[in-house]
Amino acid sequence: MTDTVTRAAEVLKGHRESIDRLDAILIYTLGERFKHTQAVGKLKAEHDLPPSDPAREATQIARLEDLASRADLDPDFAKKLLNFIIAEVIQHHKKHQE
Repeated sequence: MTDTVTRAAEVLKGHRESIDRLDAILIYTLGERFKHTQAVGKLKAEHDLPPSDPAREATQIARLEDLASRADLDPDFAKKLLNFIIAEVIQHHKKHQE
């Protein structure tokens, strides 16, 4: 291999190691988030509250879109991701109410 190819492979390895660490952070962060949303779902079920809160969801989506813009992340992607997470949380909340 040439020096430039070797150097490129080293840089690629460094990026991939960072990506792997960030993936782990994302998974652990989602795990922690879902622990709290599960507790919220149980609390809502105990007090006969609806599983979803459209006003809070809209506020959160707007907040995350703003954060995404400031983080140089596509706000549409952030919105899709949060909508996916919210839908999953609502399903969990509905299960608690059954």
